[in-house]
Amino acid sequence: MVPDSAYVAPTAVLCGAVILGERARILHGAVLTAEDGEVRTGADVVVMENALVRGRASHPAILGDAVLIGPHAHVNGAVVEDEVFVATGASIFPGAVVGTRSELRINSVLHANSRLAPDTVVPIGWIAAGDPAELFSPDRHAELWEKQQDLDFPGTVYGVPRGTPMRTIMSRQTDFYGAHQGDRLLDEGGLSG
Repeated sequence: MVPDSAYVAPTAVLCGAVILGERARILHGAVLTAEDGEVRTGADVVVMENALVRGRASHPAILGDAVLIGPHAHVNGAVVEDEVFVATGASIFPGAVVGTRSELRINSVLHANSRLAPDTVVPIGWIAAGDPAELFSPDRHAELWEKQQDLDFPGTVYGVPRGTPMRTIMSRQTDFYGAHQGDRLLDEGGLSG
């Protein structure tokens, strides 16, 4: 659903159960894909160029009011509460929650199943993990792994236990994404091609 007050750039893609709020702006190259789970934005949301917002069956992607999703950012099955700034290249993984008025700065990460408290700033290139999220600089990988391994990234994202071979994971992924092999482009005048 796209309200009259919203703008979707001609090169942006909305796929599946996407619901935009009033005055939402979806800029060139942005992809909001809700084929596996809902994507919903609040009012006054801007999703900038080449950003990805993906809903998942168990984790819809929900953006609150007055949210900015920067260029090349990745919001995958996460909740982003009101007045949040997500900078260029930041990544938010399934089951994560970004608290109100928080900032994820350039190339920062909020790990799967992690909860960022309101008014938190994740510095450039840092990783937030856990519930509540703890902040890790990139040089603290061993400490991050201690927190990260219990967050069940493979189970949350792929529905498999840790240690499942990539061949198994990718066989499932190619089946899932292969569902679009027969798709045809629709334009406002009907079917084309």
